[in-house]
Amino acid sequence: MTKLQPDLQHLLPCPPPDLEDVASQLLAIRKDILQKEASHKNLQKVHPRYQKSARNLLQYLAFRLHDVRDLQLKLSDLGLSSMGRAERKVQATIDTVLAHLHLLAGKEWKPKEKPIFCYQEGRRMLEENTDALLGEATPGRRVRIMVTMPSEAADNYDLVKNLMLNGMNCARINCAHDGPEVWGRMVANIRHAEETTARKCKILMDLCGPKLRTGELLPGPAVLKVRPKRSDLGEVHSPAHIWFYPKEAMPKKAEGADVAMQMPGKWLQQCREGDSISLNDARGAKRELTVTMATPEGIMATSLKTVYFAPGLKLELKRKGRKNKKKSVRLSGELPRKPGAISLQADDLLWLRKCSEPGHGAYYDESGKFHPAAIGCSIPEVLDDVQVGEPIWFDDGNIGGIIEQKEAEQVQVRITLTRPGGKTLRSEKGINLPESNLRLTALSAEDLEALKFVVKYADMVGLSFANTPKDVEDLILQMKKLGKEMPGIVLKIETPRGFDNLPSMLLKAMETPLCGVMIARGDLAIECGFGRLAEVQEQILWICEAAHVPVIWATQVLEGLAKQGMPTRAEVTDAAMGERAECIMLNKGDHIVLATRALSDILNRMQDHQTKKRSLLRKLNLAEKFFFNHV
Repeated sequence: MTKLQPDLQHLLPCPPPDLEDVASQLLAIRKDILQKEASHKNLQKVHPRYQKSARNLLQYLAFRLHDVRDLQLKLSDLGLSSMGRAERKVQATIDTVLAHLHLLAGKEWKPKEKPIFCYQEGRRMLEENTDALLGEATPGRRVRIMVTMPSEAADNYDLVKNLMLNGMNCARINCAHDGPEVWGRMVANIRHAEETTARKCKILMDLCGPKLRTGELLPGPAVLKVRPKRSDLGEVHSPAHIWFYPKEAMPKKAEGADVAMQMPGKWLQQCREGDSISLNDARGAKRELTVTMATPEGIMATSLKTVYFAPGLKLELKRKGRKNKKKSVRLSGELPRKPGAISLQADDLLWLRKCSEPGHGAYYDESGKFHPAAIGCSIPEVLDDVQVGEPIWFDDGNIGGIIEQKEAEQVQVRITLTRPGGKTLRSEKGINLPESNLRLTALSAEDLEALKFVVKYADMVGLSFANTPKDVEDLILQMKKLGKEMPGIVLKIETPRGFDNLPSMLLKAMETPLCGVMIARGDLAIECGFGRLAEVQEQILWICEAAHVPVIWATQVLEGLAKQGMPTRAEVTDAAMGERAECIMLNKGDHIVLATRALSDILNRMQDHQTKKRSLLRKLNLAEKFFFNHV
């Protein structure tokens, strides 16, 4: 098979690759993938819907054990498929290429083993599974849109309705927030909107999972900052307005006031319009307020400069035209305490502790001994699993460090990365341990309680921090205990461990009637490293396409548009890349309806150019304009 069939020689302008060598390489790969598929004996539990898909997944994994880059170039030189889009039908792709190679050599090839799928069947299986899990596509748009429901969706029916009218196909309810009562009202609004809009909307309820977060901190000082409104040039547009009301009265904030504070009633009764109040604020800065209104209910005072109020400040009342008539009082009312925070810079030390007592910033005690900053964590037992030398990240990757020392009740972290000038760490901020082998189950006690509601009302359940097949199995067993009908399972891939175990978790999830995968790019980027995120999400897309399982592209899609009303250029490009998935998820924001409409428009436009990994060569207006102007 070293030569082309004579009547085909003229079709190739250059000396072609050795056909026998190309065919033998491909035949060896084919033999290997069929053997590895046959050797996997654990498919008897796979649901009938996924029986063929599971076999195709195994074939794809076996195929990707080979480096076929050189072979791809040779096939392209012959004008044949380079097998770069073989995910949905691995054996069919290889067999078709082999058939053409034999044809070019003038030989016949009739393999005994029939492919699992023909070309169209693999595509149809993915489409059917997507329809079943995520609902039917919006006409003219293949990719579905999922939107995270804000708490107001429980009471704002018009918001839910407008989201559906502007392109929402799936609603996500985050079980980390609110509770069954609020979730129930959200579900009711979604179902009512389905009736009034004549559109369907699937509901995903996202379990919280084992959220590892920083513990409580000692509160900061009781300080109230009041400042006037200024222009970009620093000119005061409007003074700060402070409302002082009697201690004996109920807390009240007058109209137009920026803040309200309690003061002794007798002192307030002496204040008159036009009086001034002088003080040295919490920073020691001299400030003077002007009384602009005095009523029995309280007084309004204004300031043209920023003032920091703190308990114990001395306020002196002055009146023009009357000498030595000063009336002073101490500020003693309740003031809000600033949330506790730890200021951290590179090379600082931080103790991460098991104990639940509030953490603190670094300080020197009375004897001059230095005490590094310390903070607790929400799941103390994880500290038993970490090892010296492993990295740790806080606050969505804004603060990085290395574990330098491990003790029974705490570990010492050396901070290695913050933004220039340092970063503050607060309570309830996420902790990521990307290289630690944490013995955490995916289902928390809160998740087990939430499942009672989820199984009854949701179309899909999101398994957060899915890391092992055992995590998936535990979820399946819990849902079987709660009811006969089982929601579709969505595996949220958020860690390197979850990524590494994705094929095994998929095979376990495929034992149920419906499943999908969410690329949870927030935690995944921190855990894998931002430089590797693009590679990891691409591989997840390939693996899921081979299993004919739909993918949800999530986290920070059009976030600037959803929250501020204006997208960045990078966000628009990222949203367009989401065309590779079956669904794109938007997070909540003040402009979420606008973001939903914009995403729908982007996907409508991209659909004619891209589907999965394949570029669609529709007629380009750009090409038409060129030849119209130059011919």
